[in-house]
Amino acid sequence: MFYKCLKLFFQIIFGILFRPIVKGRENVPMEGGMIMAANHLSNWDPPMAGTYMPRPVAYMAKEELFRPAIAGAVIRNLYAFPVKRGAADRGAIKTALGILKQGLCLGVFPEGTRSKTGRLGKAESGVALLAAMGRVPVVPVAIIGTNKIFQNGGLLPRIKIIFGEPLYFEGKHNDKEALNAFSEKIMSRISVMIDENEADF
Repeated sequence: MFYKCLKLFFQIIFGILFRPIVKGRENVPMEGGMIMAANHLSNWDPPMAGTYMPRPVAYMAKEELFRPAIAGAVIRNLYAFPVKRGAADRGAIKTALGILKQGLCLGVFPEGTRSKTGRLGKAESGVALLAAMGRVPVVPVAIIGTNKIFQNGGLLPRIKIIFGEPLYFEGKHNDKEALNAFSEKIMSRISVMIDENEADF
């Protein structure tokens, strides 16, 4: 209930402030476990992508966000769970796989951190590993314009969010070369969607 209410609130606020253009929601599988993999420009990305994803999203979030008790409680009610950055967090991986096995949507940012330049970075292998072990599709998502919110004079930029067609990993979960290739494929698809839609901005 809390998630639905907050999503509706964000839809109203984002609609008024940013007049977002959203494309490709019909590409999102509405049943079964899946991964939403998006580029990461700013702290606006999780609520922005989650608001316009047509199904609830459980995000991995850096553990520092959970330390203030009140903030941690709010974030957990939004289905988020903590992950340690810069290390192999087996607990977070186990939680993520549990979410996928329940047939839910897991939201990840393959780059692992926000882009400081606005350009797409290299993906870490984690998203491919989760797709392989969970045997679920990955929906690539391109987010455009959130890095300009309240920056460089662009107070209320037009935001665009594009949901791409699902990608499927067909190799083995212990094949590092295949995992790296799949991670690159995800980022390549996001890059193409950005290039095709960024001209308006």
